[in-house]
Amino acid sequence: MRGDAAYHPLRIDVGAPGAEEQEHPMREKVIIIGSGPAGLTAAIYAGRAALRPLVFEGFSAGGLIPGGQLMFTTDVENYPGFPTGVLGPDLMKNFRDQAERCGARLITQDVSEVDFRRRPFVVRSDDHTVEAHAVIIATGARANWLNLPNEQRLAKSGGGVSACAVCDGALPTFRQQELVVVGGGDSAIEEGSYLTKFAKKVHLVHRRDRLRASKAMQERFFKLVEAGKMSPVWDTQVIDVLGDSMITGVRLKNVKTGAESELPCKGLFLAIGHTPNTEVFRGQIECDEKGYIRLPRPGSTCTNVEGVFAAGDVADHVYRQAVTAAGTGCMAALDAERWLAAQGIE
Repeated sequence: MRGDAAYHPLRIDVGAPGAEEQEHPMREKVIIIGSGPAGLTAAIYAGRAALRPLVFEGFSAGGLIPGGQLMFTTDVENYPGFPTGVLGPDLMKNFRDQAERCGARLITQDVSEVDFRRRPFVVRSDDHTVEAHAVIIATGARANWLNLPNEQRLAKSGGGVSACAVCDGALPTFRQQELVVVGGGDSAIEEGSYLTKFAKKVHLVHRRDRLRASKAMQERFFKLVEAGKMSPVWDTQVIDVLGDSMITGVRLKNVKTGAESELPCKGLFLAIGHTPNTEVFRGQIECDEKGYIRLPRPGSTCTNVEGVFAAGDVADHVYRQAVTAAGTGCMAALDAERWLAAQGIE
């Protein structure tokens, strides 16, 4: 991420907290929790509908930062409307500026508690208690990392470490290069298969001696192995990432023998899953076994709680793209607007 990216989170005054606020909290038509592509698109649409949405854009808790995961992305080349690409922070600044121009108000704080059992709903941060007739959850999902120092450093600087092959795999940096994918499930095979379109070869590093992926995905993998496009590295984990400004390789450790080795590569892609940012909603919103919010009505962003909607990666474990998140953010705002109108709240 470029250090001088023009994105500056702003704290706004929504009323001094205190005893009086606790007795008479602010009441909003709609609150949006999260400020990635889903949350800010919802803010744009809700603002244009004269709902004056209040957005808790996050601060740092659980990976929910202002602007979402694109704040960790350097070049975004697959978002429509930017034929030469755009820096992730710059793209999110555009989203934010547009949302504010449409009437959204943003608080740079994390939501610490919600109460969806009463109406109006209650949303709390460290400094504010706010009531809302409708809530849009757009808190996203954070990629799981190995948490190696060099991994994080090179990921943030655009040094060839990524958690999204679809987002970054087609960059010139990775074309006709040897790449490494970490993981053994469907996502790892999917990411590795995608990378074979551009890479010289893809090495799949997995800590077990067999894949966890579905039978169909395993068949795809072994066909790519036979074709010389992918290569398995079994019983192995990445223990370090090599390189200064750009990755030059990874240090590996065999989990059975303890032997260490180095594997030269020009890209490292993590495919060891995502964790949805739903901790604060647990017990009040229905989630699946992985923690993603369930949307019981196909084609709708409605959750199991009437008046609460979910958009973006927090409810999507399949696509996880900025453009699909923005699309569901639009849907959530429209769903919320129609629901509020049906309640006589406009």
